[in-house]
Amino acid sequence: MKNTKLIFDITKTHLLSRIKQSSIAALGVTFGIGTFIILVSFMTGLNGLLDGLILNRTPHIHIYNEIKPSKIQAIDKSASFAETFNVIKSIKPKQNQSRIHNGKTLMDHLKKDDRVMGVCAEVVTKVFYTASSVELNGNVTGIDPYEEDRLFNFGDYIIKGSAEELIRTPQGILLGAGVANKLSINIGNKVQLVTPQGQTFPLKVVGIYQSGLAEFDNVQSYVNLAMAQQLLGEGSNYITDINVKLYEIENAEPMSKFISDKYNLTAIDIKTANAQFETGTSIRNMITYAVSITLLIVAGFGIYNILNMLIYEKMNDIAILKATGFSGKDVQYIFISQAMVIGLVGGVLGLILGHMISIVISNIPFKTEALPTVDTFPVNFNPKFYIIGICFALISTFLAGFLPSLRAKNIDPVEIIRKQ
Repeated sequence: MKNTKLIFDITKTHLLSRIKQSSIAALGVTFGIGTFIILVSFMTGLNGLLDGLILNRTPHIHIYNEIKPSKIQAIDKSASFAETFNVIKSIKPKQNQSRIHNGKTLMDHLKKDDRVMGVCAEVVTKVFYTASSVELNGNVTGIDPYEEDRLFNFGDYIIKGSAEELIRTPQGILLGAGVANKLSINIGNKVQLVTPQGQTFPLKVVGIYQSGLAEFDNVQSYVNLAMAQQLLGEGSNYITDINVKLYEIENAEPMSKFISDKYNLTAIDIKTANAQFETGTSIRNMITYAVSITLLIVAGFGIYNILNMLIYEKMNDIAILKATGFSGKDVQYIFISQAMVIGLVGGVLGLILGHMISIVISNIPFKTEALPTVDTFPVNFNPKFYIIGICFALISTFLAGFLPSLRAKNIDPVEIIRKQ
């Protein structure tokens, strides 16, 4: 295009001659993009935090031996009733232990699978916590502290002490924060555990665990795997639960079905276990992006209105340009260039503004008992949001300038000059 330099000079003159209007249009883009960055960074950061509270502590596949009624009843085995419709009431669960038979063999098999990142064994049992005259009902889970911390960030939820203390202290226990508060005990104190068989075990409190879920923390505590087996009077092969973490979460559902069918165990994948939570996350993300895009569209309409008014004010200039040899496309390029300059300047300033405010938000103290691992407000500084922001600013301002430029392109200079 021969008149490129001249077109940019005219564009610059138009913008500077109406510096107030140009600044207002750029500020509209700035605040639109800035608000988009702040909102999407904070909301996705918050969603990531909430996802982490569930996903980091939830195994991709949870394997256990579910106690349930037998699918085949005695009457079904009788040839006399083979041709009849049988109704059985008050079916009792079949006699079955909570343990997983050949659990260690299954774990060894899973560890050899290329899809598996790691496998953790657990022993879960009901107990009574007693200290002085206080007695509480609760659950104790035997774990391998190192593997739990490696795979499920177990250590992030220990507010006092550490997971390693369960290894150093065989008769140690990590008490849930709610249990510790109710029993008024702290690290170094003793708590007695009474098992379902009536045996009493004095254990030393080596740490306090807080998940952020009050109902969970009021009953749950942890010991090492060997101690849990000792509580139940069982050997080292006794396992009640197996937790599996995969490299790709998408493999959880088909793999859980395969385990259930092959080993006659209950295997629950993470999506089935947290279906409602995933729905909530999707809705929050949808609302976040909908509000953010609306802000950018509103900024685009502001630019459209300003450029549209600018064309009315510049009718004489457009007529003179066309009369001196500028084509309709040249005039169109002038107004599109103005819109793009406004979009670029406003967009860059919006990114800077949004980033600065996001940094401020990320440093604001935020402490709550429900989220023990969080010290400040969560903010997600994903570069993708900044790329989306500047692209949308340029696209929206291009469209906002393109529509008025069509009108400028088709203006007849003769009619404008006659009216003067």
